Amino acid sequence: MTTLTTALGPIQGVERNAVRQFRGIRFGEPPTGDLRFRPPMPSVEWRDGWAGTLDATRFGNRAMQPPMSAVFGGPGPGDTDEDCLFLNVFTPAADGGDRPVLCWIHGGSYRDGSANDYNGSILAAQGDVVVVAVNYRLGAFGFLDVSSLDSSYAGSASNGLRDQTLALEWIRDHIADFGGDPGNVTIFGESAGGGSVLGLLAAPAADDLFHRAIAHSPGGVNVPTRDEWAERLASELGDEGAPLDRLRSAPARRLLDVQVESAFMGGTIDGTVVTRHPVDAIRDRGAAGVPLVVGSNLDEGTLFTIGLRDDRSTLDAMAHNVATEVTRNGDVESYLAQLRDRYPDADEYEVAVRVFTDLFRRTSVEAAHAATEAGVGGWLYRFDLPTTMADGRLGATHAAEIAFTFNWFGAAKPMGFAMYDRDDPVVIDLARRWSDSVIAFARTGDPNDASLRAWPRYDDRERPCLILDRNVRVEHDPDGVDRARWT
Repeated sequence: MTTLTTALGPIQGVERNAVRQFRGIRFGEPPTGDLRFRPPMPSVEWRDGWAGTLDATRFGNRAMQPPMSAVFGGPGPGDTDEDCLFLNVFTPAADGGDRPVLCWIHGGSYRDGSANDYNGSILAAQGDVVVVAVNYRLGAFGFLDVSSLDSSYAGSASNGLRDQTLALEWIRDHIADFGGDPGNVTIFGESAGGGSVLGLLAAPAADDLFHRAIAHSPGGVNVPTRDEWAERLASELGDEGAPLDRLRSAPARRLLDVQVESAFMGGTIDGTVVTRHPVDAIRDRGAAGVPLVVGSNLDEGTLFTIGLRDDRSTLDAMAHNVATEVTRNGDVESYLAQLRDRYPDADEYEVAVRVFTDLFRRTSVEAAHAATEAGVGGWLYRFDLPTTMADGRLGATHAAEIAFTFNWFGAAKPMGFAMYDRDDPVVIDLARRWSDSVIAFARTGDPNDASLRAWPRYDDRERPCLILDRNVRVEHDPDGVDRARWT
């Protein structure tokens, strides 16, 4: 055990491998009852401090989500509850230092996952940095637009991002007690977490709360909210009372069940919290913005389609739905026709894989380009190292790079879910080199580090891209053919 005195009072955590972990720190009031679908409120402890010594040895609740839906490998630590606004801090020392802070935003399609699944202790010790992982509301609880039912709920479609913003405000006010520098905060996240990173770039309330950004395989934040979801979910809850009353009073488990049945998704431009497309926001802010590292994986789509190889109708429907996002509601049929022309031997499975890959890749390329044009700098990567899991059939799939970002291979015992042979020297070396680059970026705003060769900013002339593979290298315009298809 380890105890720290903070401005909020004493807090007890655990110490592992010379890193102090403080788990389950509440930053927001329970978003339940009258606060369901409302912006988050700072916790009472944030205002008044906690009584006695806060027990931060156990993880807080995970957000409401379907059973067995931790990032990988079954449910993670912590109960599932609507009361979920907790964060975890990993620090080498709480000594008044001014260490860079990395704030992790987990992925999970805006519907599942948890901060509790991510151990930041290796990264904290390796780089002498403070790592914070944040829980936020998911699914309908965090991303349902109910403003069409009551205009006072404007922005409810992005309450999950409001939760993330509140956590960044907590970091601003209190991370110095844990050895971190509130003036040097990097947000980083993967998939829906990467989309959240881009969403925060386009959320004025988050301006000045972070100073660098890393988006791994960011999902698109490029469409308006869909008002009909609120009516649809309310109708599933019955016909007694006004639709909003039904949504607000439904037991959390019942609302979750209805959400799952409706395949609800989040991540939109709501006009109140996320006010415009992230690329437009990057350009609008110009030199007042933040440096950005962004990229995707070579075989993103295999994770979503691996169990559907023989289900041609589902794969075809999936490809059309995702293609709508890739084309930004453009000409889906033309896009798919061009994809099939480019890959004439591709079956429904391979087409669906490539559509998913295009989704994350287009978002990454455009964001990196915009950041360099704005003057703050954008660096583009692609993760190519194929997994050893599932006999290598997944390739360099979605989320494969996370274990490298946190360098979980640097632990004596397994830490976090990894899809690779932990004893492979190539894996160990790439994880150290990539995590060192992440640390360098958090420290200076430039990802170049002695362990990686020179990585230029992305531009529209040479279009340099760092390829993370057995042979780490910079390639120029590896997306040339695909880029024409996207637009």
